[in-house]
Amino acid sequence: MFCRSCGACQPVSGGDASTSGASSGLSPRAAAILSYLPWLGWIAGIYILASAQFRRDRETRFHAYQGLYLFVAWLLVDWAIGPWFEILPGPELPVGALLHLLLIGVWIFMLVKTSRGERYVLPVVGELAERSL
Repeated sequence: MFCRSCGACQPVSGGDASTSGASSGLSPRAAAILSYLPWLGWIAGIYILASAQFRRDRETRFHAYQGLYLFVAWLLVDWAIGPWFEILPGPELPVGALLHLLLIGVWIFMLVKTSRGERYVLPVVGELAERSL
């Protein structure tokens, strides 16, 4: 048992289930699923990585990192890749919109995989998440 205030590995004396940490609130699977919510998963990812509850849970932290990196990919498409293709001369291709659709599909795919309890490592983003652990 860990002390909630200092994180030290000591027996916590007395109290009911709420003070002893028996009911921690968010389950690891629910936390991992929340990491892949489109446009909002980054908030859950930061919570997971900052939370003492998931400090030693490598699986949940992996999903948090992978979800954060998917959001970073979204931002790159939104701020860098999409505008770059708009300023290029020639026919205007909806590259940014297609990449956004691809990322939404990946988010949905990861929501389904994670809700089933399956671990799936995405090609580039998953490798970065593995290294971040």
